[in-house]
Amino acid sequence: MPQIGYTMMTEQAGPRELIDHVVGAEQAGFDFSVTSDHYFPWLASQGHAPYAWSVLGAAAQATSRIPLMTYVTCPTTRYHPAVVAQKAATMQLLSEGRFRLGLGSGENLNEHVVGGGWPAAHVRLEMLEEAVEIIRALFAGGNVNHHGAHFDVENATLWDLPDELPPIGVAVSGDRSCELAGHVADLVIATEPKRELLEAFDLHGGVGKPRIGQLPVCYDTDRDAAIARAHDQFRWALGGWPLNAELPGPPGFAVATEYVRPEDVARSIPCGDNLDDFVAAVRLYAEAGFTEIALVQVGGDHQRPFLDWAEAKLLPALREL
Repeated sequence: MPQIGYTMMTEQAGPRELIDHVVGAEQAGFDFSVTSDHYFPWLASQGHAPYAWSVLGAAAQATSRIPLMTYVTCPTTRYHPAVVAQKAATMQLLSEGRFRLGLGSGENLNEHVVGGGWPAAHVRLEMLEEAVEIIRALFAGGNVNHHGAHFDVENATLWDLPDELPPIGVAVSGDRSCELAGHVADLVIATEPKRELLEAFDLHGGVGKPRIGQLPVCYDTDRDAAIARAHDQFRWALGGWPLNAELPGPPGFAVATEYVRPEDVARSIPCGDNLDDFVAAVRLYAEAGFTEIALVQVGGDHQRPFLDWAEAKLLPALREL
């Protein structure tokens, strides 16, 4: 039976609301939580993008049981890997061992803001691999100097290190990222229920390691309202990561999804309150081999009804998978 998680979606709620949501998720009985790390929302209708690391620090203090995780942070452009290492170590201390560091090669949407350009996909993976090397070196303690192909570190030391270091996850979408994750990660992250991604991860050293998926859902007692909301705020998800990683801002995603219809979204995202639809969507991930599945309830103003429904009906049904 996979563990079922809750997503603090920073693109669709403000910081105080996100804390209220994750407290509610802990109370509802979710097994873990993950947090997106964005500078922009995907679409303007989502309406938010607070600083994820401040939200995570507050969440660590507001909760007591539920694990926390970045899903995911890009440690190469907007953030230097030495800074990410410090943030992750601090989060592990604040959360008393409940933090996992999820990393990815990033999206132009968020990383372009520092004006460094947007590298080709293969370069981004090279940068990610070097970033993980730096983070692990800093986690090991002592003084770190590094002069690599993409990053320099001068005389860096983490003065506050937890006894139990945060596990590092790497997001995958193709063969090269699966190879990288298998070599350097403690767990793998994916947003599609593709068994071949996990098989490729295993081939390169991932056997026995956790594998965490993510699934958007849109609960509402009015299915038509749920479909309309999912189409308005989440149709970007149908574009696939090769496209999603490249577009620079919400207007680009609006244009790219101009011809996505509500019925297209409804086929990809379970909408309404039919338990069977939600269970079937989660089962796809479980059957593909995911050990943990984080749900994203679409709509920042619709979290509390979803959490109440999840506690009463959805989570008990999913426990039977």
